[in-house]
Amino acid sequence: MPVSQYVYFALSSKTTTAQEITAFLGMKPDEVTVRGSRLTEPVVRPVLHRWKIVCRDSGLRVDEQVARVLDRLRPHTQRIAELAGGLATQDPSHTAAVLQIVRYFHVADEDGESDPPTPPDPQPYLFGWHLDRTVLDFLAVTGAELDVDEYYMTPDPAWVRQAAS
Repeated sequence: MPVSQYVYFALSSKTTTAQEITAFLGMKPDEVTVRGSRLTEPVVRPVLHRWKIVCRDSGLRVDEQVARVLDRLRPHTQRIAELAGGLATQDPSHTAAVLQIVRYFHVADEDGESDPPTPPDPQPYLFGWHLDRTVLDFLAVTGAELDVDEYYMTPDPAWVRQAAS
């Protein structure tokens, strides 16, 4: 079963922009997102600013992707912790820092095809992964949450409807 996955560490705020996060940390993000408000009156206001360091390198286990992200972040750990703590106090109901793991499990259709195309053999074993003490320490120091999303991708969603009935 082909697996595609990526990992990112994000700092998020309703009021502090990604540019302000960059200036505070002295580190440029790989990606920035701004989610807009659903309300447009009286003006559109951003609901969430997100600053991210990302690893999308294929062929790596989750723990290897996490290591690449944290290797880049570790020199800034104390600044990240300080900023994440400040962002968390601005809005205690909102997660200020998160280590996000996103995985897609692709199931072949009747013709044996899968989406995305199956990589050439041998495919690395991507199912097993772990987080070691250094990762857990980083999460604890920065006050970051761990969020793991896994998606079962099938070419025909009919099985979902059948399973629900």
